[in-house]
Amino acid sequence: MNILKPQNIYNKELVNKNLISIRENEEISYCIFENQECDNINLYEIEFEHCKFNNICMQKGVLEKITFRDVVFEKCNFSNTEFTETAFIRCEFNNCKLSGCNFAENRLYNVSFIETNASYINLSMASIENILFKETCLKNSYFQETKIKNIYFNNADLTQSQFFKTSLKDIDLSNSKIEKISISIEDIKGAIIDQFQAIDLLYLIGVKIK
Repeated sequence: MNILKPQNIYNKELVNKNLISIRENEEISYCIFENQECDNINLYEIEFEHCKFNNICMQKGVLEKITFRDVVFEKCNFSNTEFTETAFIRCEFNNCKLSGCNFAENRLYNVSFIETNASYINLSMASIENILFKETCLKNSYFQETKIKNIYFNNADLTQSQFFKTSLKDIDLSNSKIEKISISIEDIKGAIIDQFQAIDLLYLIGVKIK
């Protein structure tokens, strides 16, 4: 596993900034956003670089054409937020809430999700590379026609998640929960599972355990 962490974020002191004051097409670097509530916010064409978001509540927001590069998110709540044409490059989500977030058609490169609630997250048609889901809830998540490369699930909860035209070949699921996962034989072929998880996939060949 070789996932790059956010780079140079602490090379100089971070300046406090308010999300409400951000304007379209603004480029923001070496700033910290902390203890703010901005539900239903709309942000357009913003670049965040070498920044930290700490204890931010941004539910039901709309973020379009945003770039997050070398950004750390700590204890943030982005539930039901829409990310459109957004890129996450060398970012970390630590103990965050991303339930119901739409990441469809976004690009995620070198991103870690750690102890995060990402149930009902939509990653359909996204391009995700070098991604870690560690002790993260992905219940009822959607991976439809998702382009994936170097994805790692470490104690993740994929209960009732849906995979469609998204191959899990060579991906290790052996220490994650996959109960009632919805997937085709073609997409699960080549994945690494343990003997107990095999029971959860028997429905794919139309057999029942008596």
